[in-house]
Parts: sequence; structure tokens; C-alpha cells
Amino acid sequence: MPTPLDHEFVRSAARAADRTAAPLAAAPDEEPAGVPHRGLARRVKTLIAAYRSPDSALHGSGQAVAAALTHLRALRAVQTRSGLFAGGDNVQSPPDSAFTVNDVCDAYVLAADAGPELAEATAGLAEIAGAATASLLTGGVHTPNHRWELSAALARLHRSFPDDRLLDRVEEWLAEGVDIDAEGLYSERSAVYASIVTNPALLLLAEALGRTDLSAAVERNLATTLDLIRPDGTVETLHSRRQDQKLSFALWPYLPHYRLLAIRTGRGDFARAARLAAAAGIDDPDLLAQTLLTPDLSRELPSPHAERLPRERYLSTARLAHHASATAHTVVYGGSDVPEHRRIRSGLACNPTFLRLFAGDAVLDAVRLSRGFFDLGPFRAADMERLADHRYRLTQSLTTAYYQPLPKDHRRDDGAYRLVDEGRFSASMAFPDRPQDEVSHTTRVEVDLREDGADLRIDISGPPVSWALELTFRPGGEPQGAVPLGDGRWCLTTGPMTYRVGDDEIRVEAAVETGEPLAGPDRTDVLRYDPGQDYTVAGGTDATTGNRVYLGGHGPQTLTLTLRASTVPGMKD
Repeated sequence: MPTPLDHEFVRSAARAADRTAAPLAAAPDEEPAGVPHRGLARRVKTLIAAYRSPDSALHGSGQAVAAALTHLRALRAVQTRSGLFAGGDNVQSPPDSAFTVNDVCDAYVLAADAGPELAEATAGLAEIAGAATASLLTGGVHTPNHRWELSAALARLHRSFPDDRLLDRVEEWLAEGVDIDAEGLYSERSAVYASIVTNPALLLLAEALGRTDLSAAVERNLATTLDLIRPDGTVETLHSRRQDQKLSFALWPYLPHYRLLAIRTGRGDFARAARLAAAAGIDDPDLLAQTLLTPDLSRELPSPHAERLPRERYLSTARLAHHASATAHTVVYGGSDVPEHRRIRSGLACNPTFLRLFAGDAVLDAVRLSRGFFDLGPFRAADMERLADHRYRLTQSLTTAYYQPLPKDHRRDDGAYRLVDEGRFSASMAFPDRPQDEVSHTTRVEVDLREDGADLRIDISGPPVSWALELTFRPGGEPQGAVPLGDGRWCLTTGPMTYRVGDDEIRVEAAVETGEPLAGPDRTDVLRYDPGQDYTVAGGTDATTGNRVYLGGHGPQTLTLTLRASTVPGMKD
């Protein structure tokens, strides 16, 4: 027997839709100047869903219909002769247009079922969908998730306007295989694209094609994401290969997927995640349309499972580990793509943060290590080993060279040698043809994860170089026991120091095991974060913001660092 409807969830979804739709319906003839094509299509879908839903304040509203028609005309105006939509930096983009067509097709289903009141909207949506079909049928993509968004659009077109060529094209894309790894991560390792693109697209395709393997892939991804949910209700993004690797990404876009699969599978862990995703309230205007298109979404959740603590997981494919207890949630990361590819590039995992620590409201957002070695940038582990339960070793070895004169058989009278990138810089010097004198530098970081934090041992070996360890704390407190340097920066020598927010505290103690004493606050030339020449040559940076505490020195050196989380009742600021 189907579970009962969750009327409060549907009412919340309707209120979220109304917050977007009601102002549009209040001025139904107002032209939506400057709204991109994806925003126009989403507004049309939301207005029609509000018109259709008995829980919406706009149920049966003629003004909602009029506003939808106004936005439809604006959408048709930005559809080019190819059927693709104008706007954005991806010119004549089939996948970007697919996002819009997915909403157009959903709106068509909602409108076609509503009767004569929405006949004009139905016809307009069909016209837009028809004009886009040929370009989406033959068009290409340029990111992994685009394949599934485009395939979902083709499947939706077939749902309302049957054409076997559309399904044949979908099968061609799906024949490449879904890019999900052994740990349940998609190849882009991105919370943004998993939640907003890949998971919803694969769920639609699973339904349209009867492909249970596609819904199983989504279930695997959601199961892995459970271990990436942080105490502040966000999803870990350090390991991402997309834009969100430097952002904090909220859990709420995962709500419909956790909710739907919890209802269909009975998984209490998914039900807990769905409740957590909605804990701050429902503010997604698209959820109402989803409840109308997928009625299972409106049913009551199964009983949620309690969170299991302590727990630990190591995602070997992304080289990301976390340990969660009632006291601390610690993340260790050693999966950057930069050491292998030797460049900063869109589509690579580039974030140099290798540790985070959550202690209630006190949060150590980022631990990073700069080294003054040929301006090659901060420590990004090329290797991560699990030494034992709770223990990991991160390693990076950098090698560069000085070049000897060219051998006689490679010399040219005109001095015009090949322009070559040698990994650090480019020059017309035919570097591969020259004998080299190599200079190497190795950094090892061993991390022992504990119930109340972490112990770090940092070993910097090789030629003498300056280094700086940066600890970036989330705003809300102020370091006590460190020397202020100004501009949100502090210096720590051998500590200890504490960072307290409310009752929650992170304590830091450092000790030099081998090498010179730590740099004092007068060494601001050392106590700084250096993003490396890949950023500075273009005047850029990937520096963090927040309260930044620095330890520094001159290697070779071995440093130990103790991080402890605790609660100190009665110590509120």
C-alpha cells in the first residue's frame, strides 16, 4: 500500500513556488528584461505548476497564466534560427539549451493536462520544443554532465513528441557508460553538478527508459554523499574538479533525490539526509512542479535512521578521508590533479587545502602549506596512503632543473630553438634536448585522526627553502595566544593558541621536531600564503579569506601540530 501523502511538504513546496510566482502574476504583462533563457523557462514552469496546484495561492489564477504567456513570448524571442537559445558564454550551446528544453518539456506536460485554460501556453511550449529538437538531436557537449542533461532533454522530447531518433541518440550517449567510479563519485566529483544535473537527469532517464541501472547509480552517489555531509549542513567540495571546489555548497539541492529514493527504497539514512536538507526550510521554487510530475515525491518519508557516530571513510578514488565523532569532524584531502598535470586548469581538482576541522561553531576551514621552491605553488599531495585506521600520509615531491648547454648536434646557427613548456615556465630553449641538473624538494604530511581532532607531523626536506603553514578559521571568533599581524592575520610560534566561537573551541599547539626555531611575527616575508606563479603571472590568487594564523620557518624542518576540539560550557562570547 502506498504511504500517505506528506501534506506539509507539499504545502511548503507550494509556498516556495508562490514566492517566485506571485510577484510575476501580480504584474502579468511586465516584460522580463534581462532574464536569461534558463530563468525564463523555469519561471514558466513554476507559474504553470502554481496554477495547477491546489496548495498554491495561484491555483486556477488567470494572472498566473497571463504571466506564463508573457515569459513564453520572451523565451521564444531568444531562440535563434538553429533552435538553440542566445545568451551566456557558451555560444550556440546544445547542452545549455538542453537545460531550458528540460523545463519547457516539463511545463508542456503540466500545461497539456490542464485543459483549455492553458491551450495557448501548451501550443507555445510545443513550438519552442519543436524548434529545438533538431539541434539537440545532433548537437555535441563539452563537459561530462552535459551528456546526461542533453539525454534527459531528448527523452523528455520523446515523452511528449514521440520520435525514435531521439531515443536512438539517447542510447548513443548512454553507451559511453555513466562516469561513476568505484566509490560512487562522478568523474567531475562535484556536488553542484551531481545534485543539479547528473542525478536528476539519470533519474529521469531511468524512468523514461526503464533503466534500473541508472537509478542504482544515483543511489550509489547519494550513499557516498552521506559521508560528505559536513556538520554545518553543507557538502564537502575539496575534491571537486569544478567551480565548487572553492565554495561552500548547501545540501538542499539534494533534497528531491534523497526524498524520492528514501520513499521508493525505504532507506532511513536517505530519509535523515532529506530531513537535514530541508531543516532550514524549503525555498526551491521548482519543487512544486516536481511533486506534480513525480507524485511519489509527495509521500511521507520512512522513519529516518539516527546518525552513526563515530564513523570514518576513505574515498580512495578521490583521496579524501573524513572522521566524524560527537566532538569533531575532520577532513583530510590529498587528491589534487595538479601534481600530475602540472597546471591550474578548469576541470582539474586544484584546491591546495589538505585539512579541515569542524568543532561545532568553531571551524578551521582550511590548512595550507606554502613553500618557496621555484614559485611552484603550495603543497598539493601527489600521493595519499592509508597507513592504518585513522592514519594517513600525504606526499609531494617537486623536481625542477637548471639546463646545460645544448649538445653540438642540437645547436642552430640562427639560435631559433623550439618554444617549450618545461613544467615551470616556457622559453625558446629546446629544454628536452639539454642535459639537466635537477633540484628536488619533498614534503610529507602525516595525519592521525582522533575523536577530538588530529595530530599532524609535517616534514619538509630538500634544499633550504622558506615555508609557511596557513590555518584559516571561519569568522566568528578570534585567535587567543597568537600575535596579531593586522588585516585578519596572526602569527603562532610554539603556541598554544585557541579559537573559540560560543562554547566551541579549537586548540592548536605546535612544536619543532628538527630544524630551526619557528619564524617570529617580524618575518612577514615568510608568514604569508603564496599561490604560485600559475596564479600570480596572471595577477590572480586562490587565497582564502577569514582569520588566518601562520606558522613559518626555513627548511629542512619537521614540525608537529596538535589540533583539539572541545566544548567549554559557560564561555560564550
